[in-house]
Amino acid sequence: MAITSKTKDTGTAQQQLQRPPAEILYAEQLARLRAQDTDPRPPGWVLGLKAARSFILGDAALGIAPKIVAPVASIERMLVTLATGRGLMLVGEPGTAKSMLSELLATAISGVSTLTIQGGASITEDQIKYGWNYALLINEGPSPRAMVPAPLYLGMQQGQVVRFEEITRAPLEVQDCLLGMLSDRVMAVPELSGEHGMLYAREGFNIIATANTRDRGVNEMSAALKRRFDFETVFPILDFDRELALVQESATRLLAQSGIPKTVPAPVLELLVSTFRDLRGAPAKGDNGNAGDAAMDRLTAVMSTAEAVNVAHAVGVRAWFLEQREGSPADLVDCIAGTVVKDNADDRAKLRRYFEQKAAKRNGPHWRAYYDARHRLP
Repeated sequence: MAITSKTKDTGTAQQQLQRPPAEILYAEQLARLRAQDTDPRPPGWVLGLKAARSFILGDAALGIAPKIVAPVASIERMLVTLATGRGLMLVGEPGTAKSMLSELLATAISGVSTLTIQGGASITEDQIKYGWNYALLINEGPSPRAMVPAPLYLGMQQGQVVRFEEITRAPLEVQDCLLGMLSDRVMAVPELSGEHGMLYAREGFNIIATANTRDRGVNEMSAALKRRFDFETVFPILDFDRELALVQESATRLLAQSGIPKTVPAPVLELLVSTFRDLRGAPAKGDNGNAGDAAMDRLTAVMSTAEAVNVAHAVGVRAWFLEQREGSPADLVDCIAGTVVKDNADDRAKLRRYFEQKAAKRNGPHWRAYYDARHRLP
């Protein structure tokens, strides 16, 4: 599963942003869907389930391009889960667009995707619930005016979806503070009295969390918290042609944003996608599912579609800004090394073996140029 890059919702304001949120990037599409959506909606939702599905997966009749490569049934299950009020947990390999999917879901449901918590070892309960303006706190004592609401408080107060990215990287005590919000839909604020001492969630509030499989076990979720989520696994793209098309579309958009008039040639992108699929154990083009031909040492580095898009962007940037030309197989060798090797010496050796055992046996002038440039590896 991964994002696609087709959109007609561009403008001057967006071009000044490095990474516009979905509600800005697709504002025109959201407005069009809301205007034409006559289906019943779950309480607090800005779109019905069918319109939300169309927003995410596209609707040719309405001129809305797909934003995610994913099974329809999977997206429908996610929407139904969120409509029932249960939390949604997206799990999968790094780089499978879990964060983008959670952003699109939040946008389709609430019209806003920016109530986001980024999990990490240093995150505290105050950062996800609420904090205090200490100048006002000292002068006035605890009061609603002195409170600084965090994403979870705002989501409950406004009836909107909250995204919790990489939840298993957050400490267990921070994770477990979600139990009351997911079960009773209430947040206690002991510092305040009266009606301000309890915050009851409005319709539309829910939580979408993500966790990648490589971080599972860092801070494993408690059984109590797991029971309050429905789990959905996000898989990598299985089809070579769909992955190649996605990388091409996304790289073209990124290069245009970088002010580069050239695109990465199709043969170079084919080299890139084939290399990534080979090194993560997926069949490349022409392997025809032959496991013996496709088998290679798997790397510890993340060989995801998202990383392939980043490499394609780097190839175009390198070729244009250094020599004002389009990317070549030699540029790909230069750019892929930083993604694949990182700081692991074993991965460096595996990548070199890949060129000797796999790239050397592939046919075509672009494969020969790719193999001949192997000396550029660090």
